[in-house]
Amino acid sequence: MSTAVITNIGELATNDPERDGLLGLLHDAAVVVDGSRIAWVGPAAEAPDADVQVDAGGRAVIPGFVDSHSHLVFAGDRSAEFEARMIGEPYTAGGIRTTVAKTRAASDEQLTSHVARLVAEMRAQGTTTVEIKSGYGLSVPDEARSLAVARQFTDETTFLGAHVVPADTTPEDYVDLVTGPMLAAAAPHARWIDVFCEDGAFDVDQARTILTAGSDSGLRGRLHANQLTYGKGVQLACELGLAAVDHCTFLSTLDVESLRDSRTIATLLPGVEFSTRQPYPDARGLIDVGVRVALASDCNPGSCFTSSMALCIALAVREMRMSPAEALHAATAMGAAALDRNDVGVLAPGKAADLVLLDAPSYVHLAYRPGVPLVSGVWQQGRPVVSG
Repeated sequence: MSTAVITNIGELATNDPERDGLLGLLHDAAVVVDGSRIAWVGPAAEAPDADVQVDAGGRAVIPGFVDSHSHLVFAGDRSAEFEARMIGEPYTAGGIRTTVAKTRAASDEQLTSHVARLVAEMRAQGTTTVEIKSGYGLSVPDEARSLAVARQFTDETTFLGAHVVPADTTPEDYVDLVTGPMLAAAAPHARWIDVFCEDGAFDVDQARTILTAGSDSGLRGRLHANQLTYGKGVQLACELGLAAVDHCTFLSTLDVESLRDSRTIATLLPGVEFSTRQPYPDARGLIDVGVRVALASDCNPGSCFTSSMALCIALAVREMRMSPAEALHAATAMGAAALDRNDVGVLAPGKAADLVLLDAPSYVHLAYRPGVPLVSGVWQQGRPVVSG
């Protein structure tokens, strides 16, 4: 197995807690890759020999983005809904059913091809780890096949049968289906279980029932909550010790205190607010009281059809008052933590060799130059998968 040294790195963001600062920054640095793992990190002048030498040309290098919230298994297009929203119609959860009908009608091959295209699009923009949810099938066979498609691209698959209640059933009957035959069919293809706990979707009691059933089947829990209005979903997530609760747009004082006092990560999705014109979450307030915050794309056809983690970083800095360092850390190391992972999102010996070369002198350019394609190279599991 050959080794490679990436040298002449102008600025290296490691996220290594053993180094100084939030990002563990190094300048004039090098990284040695051995197989799929990082073998050494340090000053370029001290880099050990390797079989292959790669010159970064003074570029900045960051960990690969860890996108801990996406909905990539779908068919159809909802651009008309987006256009209507931009001229005054409010966002509601009901549009999900439009995508469900298209997804059910699509073949496995069509769904797989679509996910492959989106994952490649993400990779080209620096995302090396992605979580993918089901949730546009809402029937036993369609949820199971959605997860089987997703599992071809990631181990971080999430069963979201509890996305909305289909029109042809009652909430009570559908919860029974989700916690019974649907869960049994989905669990072999999933690592996580999720619920859309929101007005127009599932209430707190229903969410608790579904998450408990998932836990009993060996699935770790996460939750969509407090996206459209205030509610008790965030408090439920903290009470149950879920890995993450996502959206967190409308938070009460008690919600913030619950997050502060728990290990549950608040995953913020600023692309959603950009695409729906809702208020942005108060990331600054959360971070200042000690809440752990991650950023993710929520790439989906309805409320946020972007695959760009760089855009999410720029929005977090501009609209949610995060520092550029906090935003990058949230999109990498904290995204990994939201997936219960400690092997990605950090560039340190023994960690996955997932890294991104930026055509810029500093990670700050991700927010400083929004919309500009700065990714000039991507390494995933120790091999280059994107080159400029």
